[in-house]
Amino acid sequence: SVNFIFLFILFGAFLQKSGMGQFFNDLALALAGAQRGGPAKVAVVSSGFMGSINGAAVANVVSTGAFTIPLMKKVGYGKNFAGAVEASASVGGQILPPIMGASAFIMAETTGINYGTIALAAMFPALLYYFAVIMQVHYRAGKENLLGIPEADLPRIKEVMKERGHLLLPLIGLVVMLFMNMPIPRAAIFTIFLTIIVASLRKTTRMSLRDIFDGLALGAQQALSVMIACAVVGIIIGVVSLTSFGAIMTSAIAGLGAGSLFLTLFFTMIASMVLGMGLPSIPAYIITATMAAPALAEFGVPILLAHMFVFYFGIFANVTPPVALAAFAGAGIADGDPMKTGFQALKLSLAGFLIPFIFIYEPAMLLVDVEGLMTNAREYPLANFIDVGMVVASTTIGLIALAAGLEGFFKTHLNPLLRVLLVVSALLLVVPEGYTDIIGLGLAIVIFILNYTKWKKETPVPLQ
Repeated sequence: SVNFIFLFILFGAFLQKSGMGQFFNDLALALAGAQRGGPAKVAVVSSGFMGSINGAAVANVVSTGAFTIPLMKKVGYGKNFAGAVEASASVGGQILPPIMGASAFIMAETTGINYGTIALAAMFPALLYYFAVIMQVHYRAGKENLLGIPEADLPRIKEVMKERGHLLLPLIGLVVMLFMNMPIPRAAIFTIFLTIIVASLRKTTRMSLRDIFDGLALGAQQALSVMIACAVVGIIIGVVSLTSFGAIMTSAIAGLGAGSLFLTLFFTMIASMVLGMGLPSIPAYIITATMAAPALAEFGVPILLAHMFVFYFGIFANVTPPVALAAFAGAGIADGDPMKTGFQALKLSLAGFLIPFIFIYEPAMLLVDVEGLMTNAREYPLANFIDVGMVVASTTIGLIALAAGLEGFFKTHLNPLLRVLLVVSALLLVVPEGYTDIIGLGLAIVIFILNYTKWKKETPVPLQ
């Protein structure tokens, strides 16, 4: 908590005071604001960036949601859906490199695996998760015929980068220092000073002495809830250790799994979600790594895969009713129903529940050769790029099919049968078997062609 978490929360507070939040919002508006349903895509992009830095899903919903949720409601998104988009995007920030809400550093400390390996391994799963959320948002906008923000009202990318683009330098510097194997606390302290120096390059981002003191105070305030949670988790882990409850839980999960890897993964998922319920991302990881990950280790799952698996489900407990704190925070800002918002957020985050199963069965998704990593934890041998390409391609098509099936839209409305078939094809595409990929791909392509043909017939031909 003191060596890692506090320093990165402080770093996030200084970035916030320097205007990084405004930079991410403006950049997301410039990139996606004019597209169909643009404000929701802006929410996904900006909340993902900020969530990776501050590591607190609920705090991220409250800070960025105050800007993005009214924008989403303004273009026609329902209040429950708007709150759910912000919640699912904010929660996903904790799985997004390079910082992963400081959890990457705790994972490196816990597993003994190099930070660079963990950041590299987390990249594709996180990008695929955000891709799936954006596709659902896109299809919802198509189904409800929601437009974007007029381009005249949007900032230009060139202007945004010119005005605040230099704020990316501390993040780049942090990644470089960490990949050079600089001790994590030292890298964090250097990055905080670098943020103050870089922010002073332009008048609009320059931090006054008052801003610096406010940043220190904000960091301390934000760190309190995480530190309290870490302290309580420490007590829980102590009790678990003294009573052998962790060993009993591991044995129970293995017993319920009955020798089946899938069942063991399923029960580990349930345990991780229960253990992570209501906790910030770092305490959620600590407690799931202590109590749930050993069950997978007993099954022979490599340590990186096991810890990444429980990390995902500990985090996504924040959008899983009945204790979906991030979704409840989004509902409060959107003036929506907390439980309806929670279930919408769960639906939007469904890819986050599938991706961990995929990378357990297809470790190539993590870009790391797991077998090579087991021989030397300090290095990160890369996986075969053909294997990486195949698993990423099949998962991408599967997530498109899943998003279209869940929202009932692809170019035009899908009938209930085709929706069900698309969800089935998505599940077939994420199952790690060659023949299931072929069947799922064929089914998805046929449905997409049928609906595209239907859309062409429905679209009036413009007069010459």
